[in-house]
Amino acid sequence: MAFVARRLIWDEYAGRWAVLHGGVDPRQASPVVRGWLRGSYALGRGLAALRIAPSVVTLAGLALSVAVPVVVLPGGGWPLLGAALVLLSSVADSADGAVALITARTTRLGAFYDAVADRLSEASWLVALWLLGAPGVLVTTCGALAWLHEYARARATAAGMPDIGVITVAERPTRVALVIVALVAAAVGAAVTPRLAAGAVTVVVAVWFSLGLVGAIRLAGAIRAALAHRES
Repeated sequence: MAFVARRLIWDEYAGRWAVLHGGVDPRQASPVVRGWLRGSYALGRGLAALRIAPSVVTLAGLALSVAVPVVVLPGGGWPLLGAALVLLSSVADSADGAVALITARTTRLGAFYDAVADRLSEASWLVALWLLGAPGVLVTTCGALAWLHEYARARATAAGMPDIGVITVAERPTRVALVIVALVAAAVGAAVTPRLAAGAVTVVVAVWFSLGLVGAIRLAGAIRAALAHRES
């Protein structure tokens, strides 16, 4: 396994990644996305050399996410630690796929476990935002939109959509960024008053809802067009 990790170069990794992500070539992505994926590739090589299985990385990322509601519960500056855990969890979420690609251990079962871990992670983050003052109805709606986004794409792919359809404004990286912003805003606001912290979190969750709604509408249109074209 270590030998595979040493020999797999970036271009080979990027090609394999594109095949698994609807033909989206990371070498042609934005500098931020390309940099993130190159970092995941580098981390994945290191973990593969240490013979750490992709499933272990997935479980570690999930554990970090589940810990977020616990660490933010005291309020005050603790949401900063929660933000750090979310960031580390997202790094693990990207690294587990990198390890699987580098070691040629990508499986449908592994992809299923990864998807389940992603949904459980997002549910944990939303619980943390609710604990910090975001309205329960708004938090629940954001979770439903995120679930619908991923479920609709998965079902459309199973129905014959040849790729991911469209990259929307509500993809998982956006959700990760919004959670981190919300947690940092909560910590900053708490330095003034708990009410300000709750208000800041609510504003960010409202942005999540707006982007989730726009993303769901755009994805629905792309799915409809792709499946209609396939049947014509």
